[in-house]
Amino acid sequence: MNRIPMTPEGHEALKEKVRYLKEVERQEVIKAIQEARAHGDISENAEFEAAKERQAFVEGKIMDLEHKIAHADVIDPSTVSTDCVMFGCTVVLKNLDTGEEVQYLLVGPDEADVRHGRISVSSPLGRAMVGKKVGAEIVVQAPGGKRQYELVDILGRQESLHSACPSRAK
Repeated sequence: MNRIPMTPEGHEALKEKVRYLKEVERQEVIKAIQEARAHGDISENAEFEAAKERQAFVEGKIMDLEHKIAHADVIDPSTVSTDCVMFGCTVVLKNLDTGEEVQYLLVGPDEADVRHGRISVSSPLGRAMVGKKVGAEIVVQAPGGKRQYELVDILGRQESLHSACPSRAK
């Protein structure tokens, strides 16, 4: 079974979402179903049908999140090597066209939020960076055209974990 990489914060956030769905959303749906049943004939009751659809959605979401939690590979970013880019690294990139520098933390798909500096390790940019070392040029095909970056820095733990880096140097 494939493991799903995520940070401890992402893992806790998923558990909190499940708790909320079970303790709040599920209870609201149960109440809505009870109220709709109280209106009489459920065969032509739009409220009942809507509540049942909402119940199916909530239960499906709970199952999906519980699957992700069960298959989580929780990786603490403070323990990753800074020799090369990998999940959990914080990278500093320089856009070679504009000169602008940006900083991103590479996280799992469920934690990605570009506005907060968190990109998925499975995104085109994330995949292009994995295994690269400081000084490497990274080229990504974006909807607006090709983007070129220089990997300026990898932030994190100072010790080396040479075995963790694939041999994809500059």
